[in-house]
Amino acid sequence: MTDAAELPLEMRREGLDPVQELARVRDREGVVRRPTLFGAPAYLVCRYEDVREVMADSTRFSLARTPLFGLTSGGDVSEAELARMRAGNLLGYDPPEHTRLRRMLIPAFTERRMRRLEARAVEIVEASLDHLQRSGPPADLMADFALPIPMMVICELLGVPYADRAGFQDRSARVLNLSLPMQERNAARRADREYLAALVAHRCADPGDDLIGMLVRHHGDELSTDELIGIAGLLLQAGHETTSNMLGLGTLALLRHPDQLAAIRDDPAQVDAAVEELLRWLSIAHTLPPRTATTDVEIAGTVIPEGSFVMLSIPAANRDSAFVSNPDALDITRDAAGHIAFGHGVHHCIGAPLARMTMSVAFPALLRRFPGLAPADPDGGAEFRGSSLVFGLSSLRVTW
Repeated sequence: MTDAAELPLEMRREGLDPVQELARVRDREGVVRRPTLFGAPAYLVCRYEDVREVMADSTRFSLARTPLFGLTSGGDVSEAELARMRAGNLLGYDPPEHTRLRRMLIPAFTERRMRRLEARAVEIVEASLDHLQRSGPPADLMADFALPIPMMVICELLGVPYADRAGFQDRSARVLNLSLPMQERNAARRADREYLAALVAHRCADPGDDLIGMLVRHHGDELSTDELIGIAGLLLQAGHETTSNMLGLGTLALLRHPDQLAAIRDDPAQVDAAVEELLRWLSIAHTLPPRTATTDVEIAGTVIPEGSFVMLSIPAANRDSAFVSNPDALDITRDAAGHIAFGHGVHHCIGAPLARMTMSVAFPALLRRFPGLAPADPDGGAEFRGSSLVFGLSSLRVTW
């Protein structure tokens, strides 16, 4: 198990902020060699320009050459199973294999497709708010708003039955929870694969208009069953975990900055910029899968030897004063374009348009429906998920 106090530096937070030690590393050294949860040490890169450089260079910093960290620490995963787990996961590939898979997915995330899906997202948000209003305060905003909305949206896109959401959310939370034994996390992974394998088999027999059906119809002869399962799993997990926690943490951040909350509520023109600033300021992905240096390379004056593992601190980079002025302040009026909350380069999150659209619909709708929204408890009503690979809240109790 992993206690919060034992978390690696890149995962430590103080409330909504990364710990000060992370800022000191960024501002002094830029790169430090640190222990990891999985045995082997890694070089932690913290500065904005350096992190972007690593993200953009899959030749010198390879994802494909990096082991699937931690999966074998429980001693219950074979090499063949590891290969099946990696199949279809875009975060485990470099070009050209990554390019081959990504090009098949691009049509699902076009601006035109997002516009069509936005109308459905509006319906989903309004229905969730109706339920919240009928139930009355106090309410857990995570359970009643932040979790169900992105899950319904991604289920709509992928063609996953929404009735299955509880099981998937539970398995996803266990996979990401570093405080659990690896055997338990691997069991959740296996259960997920069984569920997705049945879903893919159904789509192969009867492709629909959803994303999985589209892949089967247009690329069924190019993709293996394991790749289809891997693609579906990555999009389903990433598509709800990240957006759900952005909705929860973003609402908490706005409650603590009431002037900025009012601006988003009252001025539609402020919403898009506010979403970008919240993405930058919260940076809920602590890091990304580690890369492997394929040659000796110098970053911020530190030589990283060939074969070394490289980790990236997204919160430190997004709060680098070389990127934006006064970076520790939340300011929805600033231009936060260029943040790396969604990554950078060939691995820039393919689902970013969907996440942006969902947040741009959900935040102002929530704040307009409940103009008196406030924490339900004197201590703020927020319970943080300290040991998760995705920063977030387990609950956020509110009233109105």
